[in-house]
Amino acid sequence: MKKLFLGIALVFLGFFLIYPLVWLLPQSFIANGRFTLKVFTSVLSSSLVHRCLVNSFVLAGATLVGTSVIGISLAIVLTRYRLPGAMFYRVVFILPMIVSPFVGAIGMQQILARFGSLNLLLLRLKLISGAIPWMGSGLLGIAILQTLHLYPIMYLNISAALSNFDRASEEAAASLGACSWETFWTITFPLLRPAYFAACAIIFIWSLTDLGTPLVFEFKYLLPVQIFNAVSDINVNPAGYSLVVIILLISAILFWLTRRMVERSPYTTGRTPINNQLTSFSRKATVAVSLGLIFLAGVSLLPHLSIILNSFSERWFFSVLPSRYSTRFYTAVFRHPLTKTGLVNSLVYSGLATLVDISLGLIIGYLLARWKFRGRLLLDTLAMIPLAIPGIALAFAYCTAFSGTFLDPRNNPAILLVAIYSVRRLPFLVRTIFASFQQLNENTEEVSASLGAKPATTFRRIVLPQIAPGVMAGGIMVFAFSMMGVSSGLVLAFRQRHFPISKVIYTLAGRLTDGPNLASALAVLGTLLLAACLMVATRLARRHFREFFSTV
Repeated sequence: MKKLFLGIALVFLGFFLIYPLVWLLPQSFIANGRFTLKVFTSVLSSSLVHRCLVNSFVLAGATLVGTSVIGISLAIVLTRYRLPGAMFYRVVFILPMIVSPFVGAIGMQQILARFGSLNLLLLRLKLISGAIPWMGSGLLGIAILQTLHLYPIMYLNISAALSNFDRASEEAAASLGACSWETFWTITFPLLRPAYFAACAIIFIWSLTDLGTPLVFEFKYLLPVQIFNAVSDINVNPAGYSLVVIILLISAILFWLTRRMVERSPYTTGRTPINNQLTSFSRKATVAVSLGLIFLAGVSLLPHLSIILNSFSERWFFSVLPSRYSTRFYTAVFRHPLTKTGLVNSLVYSGLATLVDISLGLIIGYLLARWKFRGRLLLDTLAMIPLAIPGIALAFAYCTAFSGTFLDPRNNPAILLVAIYSVRRLPFLVRTIFASFQQLNENTEEVSASLGAKPATTFRRIVLPQIAPGVMAGGIMVFAFSMMGVSSGLVLAFRQRHFPISKVIYTLAGRLTDGPNLASALAVLGTLLLAACLMVATRLARRHFREFFSTV
């Protein structure tokens, strides 16, 4: 039975993960049926590709700097110092992760546009004499939204690291006359390196491969947008293959460098964390820091507020706030044929992906926890490697590898959407279920077997009830993030009757009249569903809300 389970897991991962990538990679070096480097070199020598590469790296670098400054500062303040309302801030500064910048961009255009709410407010207060182009060419607006969305990753990782090492070394440095900055750079930051580099890799790659936000801002000079445009002519133009290979190489190199830098780090406290009492600010400093945190919380939640206002806005033109409000867009969500189709499709795709992942997660988690076999490391690697593969790269690979087959997404992308949602979220289930099996004592299973119970009976009546909370929590996470997945739906869904929510929002956002309002209403409903799923998942798993997002 174990060999059958192992075969099922390997066949699924081999067909929907390894095969598309292995099929894709050689296409960058094949022209007219022959191996050649001309396609790849011509793509690399293209001025458009150069511009997209530079812009993509500038965007990812700016986002990384912004998230580092905000995330590290927040972690130090909320972990090391005593502040009124600290628990409230810890929750508020995780909320930005719930709304994707792809969704927030719809409302933020109304806020940050040349004659948007922010400029109009500043003009009325006579703080500026002319409109400020906050979004610049569009790249700045994308960087702002990505920073506001991703800084919680840095904050959570650094907070976890700060809570896990002893402060005695910092106190020793201070006693020797080192100032706060010297202590931070010579003692504290080196101890944070594993957490910091883990967060950096995730943030940089996420920013580099984000597709939805540039599309909403109509900024085309980025690698993900060029890959998205290349999907329509993959049979005649091989440039898209090369762009995907570039993205995959960058991701692989960054994850390899991160691992090398963490492994080579010689810094360790070597003892259980002690002496980590909170420090109190002075009264003036407490007021100043609290005001700063309130301002950051307001800015962080601005994308949430913007889409909510946009969803209720009957008229919002040359005014700081909407001049007329209405709930008709929420009613229209359940009546409009496109939004109804998107909701039903996403529920079906995400529901099936959740069932697939629960089944695979139980199989893989059980095999890794209860069976020692050759290839165990391979199975573990295959289950976790989707974390390092950008969604747009895998979606493009599906479009090309399955083109012309019965799985061709141009005909019906349902199977491939279920598969890509399953593959990309499988690590959530595997990690959760494997941890549940590790916490479960094997003696109960052995006693059940000694009393004559069959393995299936033992699993159903003893094992499953004990790991059920973790399984359900992981399944809800898979369902929630599949519902609001962006790049997979944008790339694989070609016809309206197959659109998931993300493709519906993108389509509506580009329409005139009430399109953005309807898209905002749909986005708000999707965000509420995601938040509800996360709350249920945390209760089932008996874990703190922020633990689901920590990468260390």
